[in-house]
Amino acid sequence: MNYISNHNLELKGKKVILRVDLNVPMKNGAITETSRIEKILPTIELLIKKQAKIIILSHIGRPKGKVVEGMSLKPISKKLSSLINKEVLFNKESISKTTRAEIEKIPNGSIMMLENIRFYKGEELNDNEFSKKISNLGDIFVNDAFSCSHRSHASIEGITKHLPSFFGLQITKEINALKKLTSEIEKPITLIIGGSKISTKINIINNLIKKFSNIIIVGGMANTFLKHTGKKIGTSIFENDCKNLIKEILKNAEKYNCKITCPVDVVVANNPQYKGSIKDIDEIGNNEMILDIGPKTILSIKKIIDESNTVLWNGPAGYFENPNFEYGTKEILEIISKKTKSDKIFSVAGGGETVAAINKFKKLKSLTFVSTAGGAFLEYLEGKTLPGINALNQNV
Repeated sequence: MNYISNHNLELKGKKVILRVDLNVPMKNGAITETSRIEKILPTIELLIKKQAKIIILSHIGRPKGKVVEGMSLKPISKKLSSLINKEVLFNKESISKTTRAEIEKIPNGSIMMLENIRFYKGEELNDNEFSKKISNLGDIFVNDAFSCSHRSHASIEGITKHLPSFFGLQITKEINALKKLTSEIEKPITLIIGGSKISTKINIINNLIKKFSNIIIVGGMANTFLKHTGKKIGTSIFENDCKNLIKEILKNAEKYNCKITCPVDVVVANNPQYKGSIKDIDEIGNNEMILDIGPKTILSIKKIIDESNTVLWNGPAGYFENPNFEYGTKEILEIISKKTKSDKIFSVAGGGETVAAINKFKKLKSLTFVSTAGGAFLEYLEGKTLPGINALNQNV
């Protein structure tokens, strides 16, 4: 594997194409959350130290090969500049021979960000001619966008066929954290998994069930589990036609001696805008919906985490966006972060809603590793080969 951190790698004066994920949330043109930008700073700082000419490729949104004014990377270039305390040149022009000439002119240790790479149709098509076009801008390629590495796109996979290619610092950190979960496990290991659909995460569960000691099911997934195992869940969201999937999970859990835990008590309300009340699973009324886990469930989760050496968390416990139903998610996070701080567990969390909850409760630095990747994080846990990672491994 080629790593950008290799001390013998001479980069002074080299034009380094750096692919990162700057697809950050924005509201009215303002960036509302910066963790994805912050995570790539170490790679940028290393390239500056090595006196490379840094050309940043990234995207925001899904413009589908067209120029969309509201999806420009210009505001992100300004934010990056303020975070790194260094000018980031922004090149809004279409990629051409002139672009390379402009890159040649910038001093060593400088940064130039190009406009949204998804403004070009060739990007998502992984068009070979477009891959060649962007590769002509640099001398080497660095992928530091784990969260995009499940995509066979030109700036992720195609470009590696035309340039010497390397792993960035952040992508290396991400892979190492997930390897520790999936290959170098310190048991007992616990998975806390939520989200609305079991069908989208069945492959993750089946891939990890043979390696994990406990799987705790919360959120909408728990509703589906409870419904298909004969419990009344009122008007709660759940997924139909999952009886066979649940049978499969229970069968595999028994086969591999993995304990499945579902909520025993919950917080319910007739409407998400009302305050909730705590009820045991068997007491839920026909007009009530489950919006959070209850105190008995939280205690059982705490006991399981206390007896674990490794914890993976993907999916909130309930409707945490509403303060009335945030307690379960907040408590799970508190339990994991306390155990992590006391150096008693290795903890990894990932997935869009999970990261949103971690950011809401300001615990981003309280876990061993928080993955800002969404689809790539989940596909890696499913055991899939990610095209971006595979391309880097082949480029040696």
